[in-house]
Amino acid sequence: MSNTLGTEPVDGPQSQGTPRAGRAAPSARPAPRPAAPRRRRGRAKLRFEIAVLSGPAVLVFLAFVIFPVALAAFYGFYRWHGYGPPTDWVGLRNYRLILTDPAFQQVLWHTGVILVLSLAVQGPLAIGLALLLNQRIRGRSAIRILIFVPYVVSEVIVGTGWSLMLQSNGALNDLLAHVGLGFLRADWLADPDLAIWTLLGIISWKYIGFAVILMLAGLQSIPEELSEAAQIDGASYWQIQRLVTLPLLGPTIRIWAFLSIIGSLQLFDLVYIIWGPYVAGTAGTSTMAIYMVGQGRNAGNYGYGSAIAVVMFLISLVVALLYQRFLLRRDLRGALTEGAS
Repeated sequence: MSNTLGTEPVDGPQSQGTPRAGRAAPSARPAPRPAAPRRRRGRAKLRFEIAVLSGPAVLVFLAFVIFPVALAAFYGFYRWHGYGPPTDWVGLRNYRLILTDPAFQQVLWHTGVILVLSLAVQGPLAIGLALLLNQRIRGRSAIRILIFVPYVVSEVIVGTGWSLMLQSNGALNDLLAHVGLGFLRADWLADPDLAIWTLLGIISWKYIGFAVILMLAGLQSIPEELSEAAQIDGASYWQIQRLVTLPLLGPTIRIWAFLSIIGSLQLFDLVYIIWGPYVAGTAGTSTMAIYMVGQGRNAGNYGYGSAIAVVMFLISLVVALLYQRFLLRRDLRGALTEGAS
C-alpha cells in the first residue's frame, strides 16, 4: 500500500535513523553541567579548610614572632631604658654602633666557630653511632635511650651540673688527680684556650642524641634491598655506606645541619648558666644572645638590646634563606607535588 502523503515508507532504506513503530524512542542524554562552577566551589572549599586549619597557627605566629620583631625594630630606633614610652629618637645610631663595636664582632666570631665546630664534630659522630645502632646488636635499645637522655634533660640542670664538675676544684680535676693524670688538671671554664672546647664538648654531649635519632630515622627509611644488591655485586661494607647509604641519607643530614645552624646562632642558655654574661666574654665563649642580654637588659639600654635582637633575627633569616636556596631546594622540591590538572 502506497503512502498517500508522498513520504518514504517507514521500513525503507532511508529511514534507518527513524524509530520503528511500536518501539519507544531513546531519551535524549542530559547536557553535562559546566565544570567551571564546580571547580570554583571546590577551590573555595579548599581555601576555607586551609584558613580554618592554619588560622590559629598563623595568629600565634603573628602574635609571638612577627609582632615582637616589629616592636623590637621600633624600639631599636630609640635610646630607651625599658619604662615609659620611648621618646629619645636616635635613628640608625644603635645599628651603626652594633656593626662597629669590636665586642659584637668578637661574639660574632665566637658564634661562627661554635657553629662550624658543632657541625664538624656532631655530624660524623652522629652518623657513626646511627650506623652502629642500626645493626642488630645486644642492648641496642638501652644504648639508644642513654644517648637520647641528655637531650631531654633541662638546660638548667645540664649547665649547673657541668659548671660544678668543671670548676678548678671540681669533680673532673679530682678524678684526674686520683687516677694519676694530675698533670691534665686545668681551669676548664676560665681558660680562654680551653673554654671554647669545653663548651663544644658540653653542646655535643647535650645534643648528639637528637642527631642520632634523626639519622636512625633516615637509615630505617632506606630500603635494605639496595644494600643487598650492592653486596651481591661485590661491594664492601664501607663502599655500601659511602656509595649507597650516605647519598640516600643526604636529605636527613641536611635537615639536621639546618637545625644545628639555627640553634648555634641562637645559643644562649648553656653559656649563660655556666659562664654568665661577664665571664663568657673573657673566656671566649660569648655569643650574640649573651651580648644582647649583657648590653641590653643588664646595662639598662633596652633600645640597644632591641636593635641587637633585630640584627640577630636578620642574620638568622639570611642564613636560613641561603641554606634553603642552595642546599634544601632539591629536597623541598622533591617533597612537593603538584595537583592534578
